[in-house]
Amino acid sequence: MASPVTIVEIGQDEVLTGEAVALDVQPVGFFLRALGALIDFLAAGLVFVLFLWAVSWWGGIGLDAAVFPILGIAMFALVAVFVPTAVETATAGRSLGKLAVGGRIVRSDGGASGFRQALIRALVGVLEIWLTLGTVAAVTGAFTPRSQRLGDLMAGTYSERTRAQRLPTIEPTVPPSLAAWAAVADVAPLPAGLARRLGRFVRQAEQLDPPVRMRLASELAREAAASVSPIPAADPELFVRAVVAVRFTRELAAIRLRDDRAAQLTPPR
Repeated sequence: MASPVTIVEIGQDEVLTGEAVALDVQPVGFFLRALGALIDFLAAGLVFVLFLWAVSWWGGIGLDAAVFPILGIAMFALVAVFVPTAVETATAGRSLGKLAVGGRIVRSDGGASGFRQALIRALVGVLEIWLTLGTVAAVTGAFTPRSQRLGDLMAGTYSERTRAQRLPTIEPTVPPSLAAWAAVADVAPLPAGLARRLGRFVRQAEQLDPPVRMRLASELAREAAASVSPIPAADPELFVRAVVAVRFTRELAAIRLRDDRAAQLTPPR
């Protein structure tokens, strides 16, 4: 007998880990990626210019002119391939430009990138960044969902945002008209994606236009109804707010209970 197949819905800004857990991620936008790449390019260019200045100085003290082309090729390989590979490997996907824009290179499944991914990105970068002055990278990044350049597509990576916007600390409350219902309602744990959309709606409802607000509330209430029993006779927005508040209260109580039990089991020092 064949085992049942579990279907996991994944949004565009979610990645699926090996444990079938959907993670909500925020890729760095195209313009920030371009700014970070420009910073890295200028830093590498400065190193290369300093090298040319040093070579000119060595030439003045009698260095064989036949050595200059070899040194130039070696320095180009060092600046364009070896240094970016070493930096991204040692810093888990960060570089000077990525630190400036708040991003880091990660694998497509959300894991940390390693030496292989960094080397592929650097080798392909010779073509799409250095030899074409970033034209190929810009065109590819503009038409991919996560602003991935050609090197990212070949290495299976993208740039993840590390400076997430701080969310307001809002504790949802049950509307007074549904207080009696909330005391006896059976509200099952919600799917992760739906729970995020419900919470986002509650936080941003006042900023939405009335038609959009009503439409979103109706859609969310219809999706949330599958996890609620009984269904109250209430306005969709009130129902959504009540569901969010009930799940928040019960999950918070469960966390506090778990912490209390852990504290009781911890032996005193």
